Amino acid sequence: MAEVNDYEVELLEYFESHTPRSVKNIDDEIYFAKTASSNFLKKTKNINIRLAESDILKVKRKSAELNIPYQTILSSVIHQFATGKIKVIM
Repeated sequence: MAEVNDYEVELLEYFESHTPRSVKNIDDEIYFAKTASSNFLKKTKNINIRLAESDILKVKRKSAELNIPYQTILSSVIHQFATGKIKVIM
């Protein structure tokens, strides 16, 4: 089970303490929310990064074994680090 952070607790407390209100055009609101979340999640940015050639070759070899593009693997590792799912050990 995932840990709950302070923001999530605050958000839950807010929704539990406020009475929901109806909106006139629920279909428009749902469409707006879906579009906004989709656009937010799809945003990507190209970057240039210097890595050891031996590391790239190892990642490419493993990606070929898994039949997953190596860029996808690198992106996944960066995402997991950014979201706190993996930590850097030094």
